[in-house]
Amino acid sequence: MASPIRHTGTVQRVARGVVYVLIEQQSACAACHARRICGVDSGEKIIEVRTAAADRFAVGDSVEVALVRRSMGVASLVLGYVVPLVVLLVALLVSKIAGAAGVAACITLAAVAVYYACLYLLRARMDRKIQFTIIKQE
Repeated sequence: MASPIRHTGTVQRVARGVVYVLIEQQSACAACHARRICGVDSGEKIIEVRTAAADRFAVGDSVEVALVRRSMGVASLVLGYVVPLVVLLVALLVSKIAGAAGVAACITLAAVAVYYACLYLLRARMDRKIQFTIIKQE
């Protein structure tokens, strides 16, 4: 079994049951096979980690954040990059066959916007499925 995706970060804020962790670009990302499609490689990101033990963390704590299952990372990449590309290509092909290039471009962009709007509306459902663990580093 592959090891989970892990990143070291700093606690930026703690709220009711949520720890906000700042993840900075790491030199280890250069060796990662998914570095081109992973959003973490592009500077700083804030990750929300829902945990019942949020009161054990304080601003400035050094922590390690990991996905519970590696498959969650793959699912995130598929939902964020692969599916929108497929939606874009299918909408472009269908609209190009049906009409002019300008109309096809507008329909294609609208289809991708609708996909991301649906993804946004379903964020609570995905939030329950994509879970992180957080460990305080000594």
